[in-house]
Amino acid sequence: MPPPSAVASADPDLAAAPARPRRRARRTTLVLGLIGCVVLLILVMLLSIAIGSKQIPLSTVIDALRHYNESNTDHVIVRSLRVPRTLIGLMVGAALGLSGALMQGVTRNPLADPGILGVNGGAALFVVGGIYWFGLSTLTAYVWLAFAGAAAASVAVYFLGSLGREGATPVKLALAGAALTAMLGSLTTALLIGDVDTFDQFRFWSVGSFAGRGSDVAAQVAPFILVGIGLSLFCGRVLNAMSLGDDVAKSLGQRVGLARLFVAVVVVLLCGAATAAAGPIGFIGLTIPHVARLVTGPDYRWILPYSMLLAPILLLGSDVIGRVVALPGELQVGIVTAVLGAPFFIILVRRRKLADL
Repeated sequence: MPPPSAVASADPDLAAAPARPRRRARRTTLVLGLIGCVVLLILVMLLSIAIGSKQIPLSTVIDALRHYNESNTDHVIVRSLRVPRTLIGLMVGAALGLSGALMQGVTRNPLADPGILGVNGGAALFVVGGIYWFGLSTLTAYVWLAFAGAAAASVAVYFLGSLGREGATPVKLALAGAALTAMLGSLTTALLIGDVDTFDQFRFWSVGSFAGRGSDVAAQVAPFILVGIGLSLFCGRVLNAMSLGDDVAKSLGQRVGLARLFVAVVVVLLCGAATAAAGPIGFIGLTIPHVARLVTGPDYRWILPYSMLLAPILLLGSDVIGRVVALPGELQVGIVTAVLGAPFFIILVRRRKLADL
């Protein structure tokens, strides 16, 4: 009688049978993890609405959301100030988390973040130019200037990275992004040095903050971020193939150049809108995809939704911390994310090989 191993090797169905329950259990665990992230995100959003310079009980927050009363001061604060701020934090966080994961996947660079395609540099230069040459000072103007600058810089980086016979390879994209970011930063600094008033106006946008962002800003960036989120969630299989290398991806039927261009467009939508709404915020797009990868493994079909949920949890949580530690004032969320993100990322680098994408 042949041994069981010989029978299993002769019958592929029997050999694959033990793996199926493990895959189902793994999928169930990941789904439950996503549900847990959604619950945690809802709690953080409620805290973001309740906590501020004026403390509002959670029951009042829920009442304001369900039964709005214009004569109640707490209800007005919740609906007109804190809800739009929280929604912007939710959208910006999701956009930064997804864009970081997309950039790390398409460039196969574990240190990729929204700055690698010149997004922050282009947005900053256009905002400074609008202030310096046209005297613009409204947040609405900054939103459109920043989005246009982010898009223009990303297109320039992709154009430079696609020159040559091999097209837009990950290394060429990273080098083009670094070079263009340095040039844009120099031009921005030159304009800021030449005019103190421009610097005074620009520094409030450049620190990264949700303060003063109302429903008008949320309405302007929401279409871009929502479209970007929808498109990004279809990129999982493409990024899985591209993570194996261009040659393997081509052998699997992927049109690598077209796929890379598509992902770059999605990144522009997400990063451009997020940077326009809140200014440049660091460490979210860099750190969160690695946290998601620790949970999910290398499969981008799971990394992307986890990044979309974990990033706003961290961003809104940082915003709440910034409002608590400096009462009655607040620390800008960009400062808090840098303080929290830098040590965490150092620990992550020491404990894990980040090159294993």
